[in-house]
Amino acid sequence: MLLAAAAFEIAFALSLKPSEGFTRLWPTAGVLVFGVISVVLLSKTLDRLPVGTAYAVWTGLGSLGVVTLGIVYFNEPITLTRVLCVGLIVAGVVGLRLAGAD
Repeated sequence: MLLAAAAFEIAFALSLKPSEGFTRLWPTAGVLVFGVISVVLLSKTLDRLPVGTAYAVWTGLGSLGVVTLGIVYFNEPITLTRVLCVGLIVAGVVGLRLAGAD
């Protein structure tokens, strides 16, 4: 369920740019719908995971997905610094998930 929440988080964030400051109807509707679904799914994981771990995984996977898809769909730059920073996010998410498994 947390992976689905992260997927909707990615869709939410990627809808922001095409919404053009909430001036375009369908992308704006996507922002709202994807955002609500993402938060609802995240909240449903909190009975099994600590809130800090769940939130970190949700935002970490969301960040990873948005950076990756931003490169693919919006021609955002691929730089060594960006790749290293995304690697740090992934390491942090994995570390928190492993620490939460105790």
